[in-house]
Amino acid sequence: QVQLVESGGGLVQPGGSLRLSCAASGGSANIYTMGWYRQVPGKQRELVAAIRSGGTTNYADSVKGRFTISRDNAKNTVYLQMNSLKPEDPAVYYCNAIDYSEDDYWGQGTQVTISS
Repeated sequence: QVQLVESGGGLVQPGGSLRLSCAASGGSANIYTMGWYRQVPGKQRELVAAIRSGGTTNYADSVKGRFTISRDNAKNTVYLQMNSLKPEDPAVYYCNAIDYSEDDYWGQGTQVTISS
């Protein structure tokens, strides 16, 4: 059973940056894809970015050029560097992992807030 623990959310000004981290444990060696999703009240959770074990990445169009996902396989950790944060970016950001059995795991979520 994989456990995911996120950190790094918080309050930032428009145009600012934050880095989210997600550490995986308990079976993390079987993880194929790790990613970040976000959700605001009343809306569906949406994919922000994902990275596969070989390093292939994909991004939501709304964050391309501003967010970067990376993965440290030795530390079983995935990062989301968020730059040039916009008013539409605030949400609860969730870490996701999918293993080779296609089981799906979620972190508890971390809040990103933007305020001037």
